[in-house]
Amino acid sequence: MAVTGRLGLLALLGALAVGLLFPSGTGVAIVVAVLLVLVVADLALAGSVRALRFSRSGTTSVRLGEPAEVTLTVTNPGGRTVRGSLRDAWPPSAGADDRHALVVPSGERRALTTALLPTRRGDRIAARVTVRAVGPLGLAARQGSHEVPWAVRVLPPFHSRKHLPSRLARLQQLDGRNAVLIRGQGTEFDSLREYVIGDDVRSIDWRATARASDVMVRTWRPERDRQVVLVLDTGRVSAGRVGDAPRLDAAMDAALLLAALASRAGDRVDLVAYDRRVQASVPNASTPSLVNALATIEPSLVETDARGMVAEVLRRTRRRALVVLLTGLEPAPLEEGLFPVLGSLTARHEVLVASVADPRVAEMAASRGSAEAVYDAAAAERALAGRESSVAWLTRHGVGVVDAVPEELPPALADRYLALKAAGRL
Repeated sequence: MAVTGRLGLLALLGALAVGLLFPSGTGVAIVVAVLLVLVVADLALAGSVRALRFSRSGTTSVRLGEPAEVTLTVTNPGGRTVRGSLRDAWPPSAGADDRHALVVPSGERRALTTALLPTRRGDRIAARVTVRAVGPLGLAARQGSHEVPWAVRVLPPFHSRKHLPSRLARLQQLDGRNAVLIRGQGTEFDSLREYVIGDDVRSIDWRATARASDVMVRTWRPERDRQVVLVLDTGRVSAGRVGDAPRLDAAMDAALLLAALASRAGDRVDLVAYDRRVQASVPNASTPSLVNALATIEPSLVETDARGMVAEVLRRTRRRALVVLLTGLEPAPLEEGLFPVLGSLTARHEVLVASVADPRVAEMAASRGSAEAVYDAAAAERALAGRESSVAWLTRHGVGVVDAVPEELPPALADRYLALKAAGRL
């Protein structure tokens, strides 16, 4: 109950005047009775909250960090004007500007727009709509809540897409559009051309040379329709924060850039997100479907079942493929989990391990300003040595490694993919 209207204020002042004219107990009783009558009358004249009808329209998906708008349409089928306030409640991570003034005359409708600025990935679900309708005197109000379902899916921001044009230009060169000669295992014959100094003599086509008046060589282009399997580790290691975001978000950004590039190259891209079970699976993924699937994946605070993850990859891939494991390089979980089972994967596939490095660790390793800084530096050096040991082990066993900070990991992984294409290893 609140005194908000001018009529309500006048009514209250009149009741107080009566109380002053009759200072005895009778005067107090009269004041209370008058106020009670006014409140009841005001409440009876307030518009009906229960009769209101609601519908929604607007944004259903948005990239993290970008604004969105959801429009709530309020229809008043009742006989009185509904005047008051409305709250369109959303979870805090939706970043909603959710409070609105409301005036809906009888038989009319009004549209209210709620601005959202999400701060987390995933589905942001509208909670409930609460309306407070005040009476004409402003002494009393009716309040009620309504469920008006709506969801906005907050997609990964895909910051690394800015690197895609430059990598596509390099891909065009590898694809033969700029007459670049590529030679090696796993390439497809493209065309014949005249021999020039510097060409590999193994590329000479002797039959074509016999028919022509000059020496002819074969040109090659990278094979299309190769399979690229992106394996996203969603276990405990991925939950660690690097800067303002979990490692998982940086790994997703790298996966999206590589998927977009590989798709443009004509390769098939599959995604598996795994910790102790399959969290998400996107076969033959396009970039939109991949972005949509990654939106709802969250890290799990459990140790990843590396044996189960490798078994799942082997079950899904019957022919030779490029398998990209986006995971950590911390020695303990690798030695106990991935290392013992990695051989079965490298025997059948080309394997890359991509890992998100924390730039803060390198900064700590270089600090020497105080005793505390020296202890921090020692701990950081130990962590860096552990990662280097893991990289060395993986390299010895034929596994490529891309270890970079979040901003540099996506382009570095894309460059490694292009290098494998150029070398004919896909």
